[in-house]
Formats: sequence, structure tokens, C-alpha cells
Amino acid sequence: MKFKRESKINAGLKQMDIVPLVDCVFLLLIFFMLSSSFVAVPGINIKLPKAISSQTINTRPLTLIISSEDIIYLKGKPRSTKEIENYLRQKEIKSIFIKADKGASLETVIAIWDICKGLEINRIGIATTNSER
Repeated sequence: MKFKRESKINAGLKQMDIVPLVDCVFLLLIFFMLSSSFVAVPGINIKLPKAISSQTINTRPLTLIISSEDIIYLKGKPRSTKEIENYLRQKEIKSIFIKADKGASLETVIAIWDICKGLEINRIGIATTNSER
């Protein structure tokens, strides 16, 4: 019995069609994009006022945030001035950092400042942005 040999080297090779492979990869990409959940990071949006004489601080004092609607946030939760005063009195805080939106009223900032001075908190900082930005 005689077997016939192919004389051409490339006669047995066929080109592979990659279109179905690209389709599968594309469908997998769409599936993973649609099934993944995008987490929105909650936060309080404030625009800090600009200052020429701003300094960087290295310590992590207690931070109070005052929004443009004059809502005072302590540890991410809205609080009244009485609640803030009670918290500062209980924890015996010695330094505080105020992040006030540039649209916040000066009256709210001064109210917090007066509470701090009344509780003998002498280290009060106000957050600003650098005027060069």
C-alpha cells in the first residue's frame, strides 16, 4: 500500500479565522463592564478660599467642615453647634481644623470659633488653598 505524500509544505496548513475570537473577547469585555459596579465616593463638596500665607500642617487635628449652605459636619455627619460644643467638651480636644466653603457665612465660622475659644481650644486652623493654583 502506497501513501501519497504531499509535496507542498504549506498545503496542509490552513489559516485560522480570528473573527470569532475577537467577537468573544469583545462580548466578554462588555459583560465585565456592565456587571462591575462603580462606587461613587461620598463626600462633602467644598471650595476652599485662596490665601497667600497658607502653610502645610503635619498633625491631624479634629476637622470640622462647613458647607456653602452653612451646614456643619463633624466626622462626616451634620451637627448643630450645641452638639459640636458637647462633643468638644467631652473629648477635651486641644486643636481643631475648620474647612469652610468660601460661600459659607462668616457668622457660622465665628460661632464655631467662639465655641472653641470658650472651651480654651487655642490651636484653631482654617483651611485654605494656595493662591498660585
